Parts: sequence; structure tokens; C-alpha cells
Amino acid sequence: MTFYVIDGQGGGIGRSLIERLRAELPQAQIVAVGSNAMATASMLKAGATAGATGENAVVYCCGRAREQDVIAGPIGIVLANAMLGELTPKMAQAVSESRAYKVLIPAPASRSHALIAGVEEKTLAQYLEDAVTILKGMA
Repeated sequence: MTFYVIDGQGGGIGRSLIERLRAELPQAQIVAVGSNAMATASMLKAGATAGATGENAVVYCCGRAREQDVIAGPIGIVLANAMLGELTPKMAQAVSESRAYKVLIPAPASRSHALIAGVEEKTLAQYLEDAVTILKGMA
């Protein structure tokens, strides 16, 4: 199983997720996929096994991901033009169409411009802990 962590902007959510995953699953194969070099570098520093950057990297990794793999990241990775336009429609489509299971972290509405009905309002740290619990159960 491979965990593909996708993030953009400064890579903060991806970095925090990878730090927590690495602590809980030290042998996990974690691929950091950033929409920009700064996000990728941040996730690599957090302990990702490998990293790739840009639209083509997102499209390639999502297409390569298998059914037993997991794509994780902020909810914006499935929303075209999210993250101030960094997440292109092609990237969002690639994530959405990937065979891999997706674990999406709700970000505050001010960041993603989307609310998910029925999702309890929590802090980002609480959402990250929930995501790590889900991902550990899948490993």
C-alpha cells in the first residue's frame, strides 16, 4: 500500500499529516505530491519517502495509484481551482477519477470555500488526528 499525500500552497496540511503518519506507521510508503515546489519540499522534510511536484505529477500519481492505495489531503484536492487556483481542473479530475481510496480532510470554509453537510466543526488538528486514525486502520 502506498499513501499519496497531495497538498498545495505551503504544504502545511500535508506536512502535518505526513509527520503524524510517519510517527504511527514508520515503515509506510508515503509519496508527497505538491502542486508547487514549496509544498513538496515541506512534505519531504516531514518524512515522505518520495516527492513530486506539479500538475503532471498529480495526474501521473493519481493514475498510477492502485485500488489498495490511498490518496489523502485537504478537501481542495477534489475542487477545481482550489487553493487560490493552484489546484487545476485537471488535477481535481485526476484525484476524483483515481482508483485509490480517498481520505479528504475538511479545511475551514474560508480556505476551501466548501462546507460538507453533516461534518462536525473541528479544528484542523482534530481533523488531522481523525485522518491518521482512518489511515492507520487501512494500513
